[in-house]
Amino acid sequence: MAMEKISLYDDIDRRELFGNLDSNLKIIEELIKVEIIQRDDALILQGENAVLAKGILEELMEVLLSKESLDKQKVNYIVNMKSKGISYKEKNIGSEVICYTHQGKPLRPKTIGQKSYVNSIRNNDIVFSIGPAGTGKTYIACALAVNAYKNKEVEKIILTRPAVEAGEKLGFLPGDLQEKVDPYLRPLYDALYDVLGREAATRLKEKETIEVVPLAYMRGRTLDNAFIILDEAQNTTREQMKMFLTRMGFSSKVVVTGDITQIDLPKGTKSGLVEVTKILKNVKGIEFCYLNSVDVVRHELVKKIINAYEAYNSKED
Repeated sequence: MAMEKISLYDDIDRRELFGNLDSNLKIIEELIKVEIIQRDDALILQGENAVLAKGILEELMEVLLSKESLDKQKVNYIVNMKSKGISYKEKNIGSEVICYTHQGKPLRPKTIGQKSYVNSIRNNDIVFSIGPAGTGKTYIACALAVNAYKNKEVEKIILTRPAVEAGEKLGFLPGDLQEKVDPYLRPLYDALYDVLGREAATRLKEKETIEVVPLAYMRGRTLDNAFIILDEAQNTTREQMKMFLTRMGFSSKVVVTGDITQIDLPKGTKSGLVEVTKILKNVKGIEFCYLNSVDVVRHELVKKIINAYEAYNSKED
């Protein structure tokens, strides 16, 4: 049985390295199939993958030295990447700050896919982000929209999504028109509140600097100097997608997000997002970013659920 010894760096918080009740060490033990034994200022690693485990722990300590925090998602991601021979630190994934929240917390890309997505938005006027739930498609787009507004790159932020029920019949909702459509737009509000704070976001919304509207309200408009986000785009029709994309005016940026595995359109209706990947794939200035289960930044079970569905659907096909 192979054995390695790794000395702990003096300048790191061991509680954060080990995790609550040694949860980070347990993740490594489970995924890499090694035994980790604590000995004073060192860790003893036993098992066939002891060398790999040592490299992972060194990487985790380097992350802490660079003032990044560790959580279960990041530890899982670093372990998976290191197992494939990819270094989290060498890719500089967490070194770049997307923006700061209203509480001063830095928002950073958490995966290689997210980092590529951020760079695509910064370097292109129209970006399509396609991937499963939990990959940060909407959240990152909202964060970059807020950053662009704060830097005076745009004058307003427009967030929209089609009002399509996810396999449910909601009937006649009570309230005025805004109250009827707000449930469909709640994920966009949540992202804004997290980045800007509820009061600031509400104030900008009242001034119409930020608009959160159903896709149907976009018809007939030309949007200059705006950062425009279309969320849940898999639920657009061909006509809606064309209508939306042709709203773009001068000095504007457009981000379209969607998950083509969760289409809620009536049976027989083609998704505008699926179709646009074929129509615009060779148009210069338009970038398509594809995220996958590796980029999921929610609970680790979400990644397992997505992988299980993909495996099941592959068998059915």
